[in-house]
Amino acid sequence: MSPAPLLLVISAPSGGGKTTLCHQLLDNNANITRAITCTTRPPRPGERDGIDYFFLDAETFLKRVQAGHFLEHATVYGHSYGTLKSEVLEKLRSGKDVFLSVDVQGVAAICDRAAQDDELSVALVTVFLTPRSIEELEVRLRKRNADAEEVIQRRLSVAREEIAQWRNFHYLIISTTIGEDLRRMQAIIQAEKMRSIRAKPPIC
Repeated sequence: MSPAPLLLVISAPSGGGKTTLCHQLLDNNANITRAITCTTRPPRPGERDGIDYFFLDAETFLKRVQAGHFLEHATVYGHSYGTLKSEVLEKLRSGKDVFLSVDVQGVAAICDRAAQDDELSVALVTVFLTPRSIEELEVRLRKRNADAEEVIQRRLSVAREEIAQWRNFHYLIISTTIGEDLRRMQAIIQAEKMRSIRAKPPIC
């Protein structure tokens, strides 16, 4: 008797370890898959439509927004990104756990949509991942050696706003090591699988 699949929505400030945790989840859980995101940006070398992203032109993307097809969508650096409700539901109905990696605004949008859909509401689990302090987050950002000082300060400013919303999530993981972050995430998944709202009636 398999428990109902989960929709795992993970968010973190930039440098918080979200991307690494998502890769670890995929590598260590055969039943977890990611929802493929739609985007209007052009494909990068090696990216494949329907595998890495669904690549849409701006007009098609806008029509899908207006039709209410997206669970969440946003514009970043001039390009639009969004998660299709149909993509998520198709994978959940196949029995797979589905994870999404989005910002806090995206999580809020998904929660709003799930509140109007029983299937999504039962599956939804939100997790916020963050280092133990803003100082540790700054160290991580600087270790990446990828951003100018102005960009780092902007990321830290946004991070403070995002961290302030941690109580809006079902779970909080204070990031320590890659292995420990994964262990805690696995514990969350195991606990959620045992919740009675996702169980089939036991045989008496």
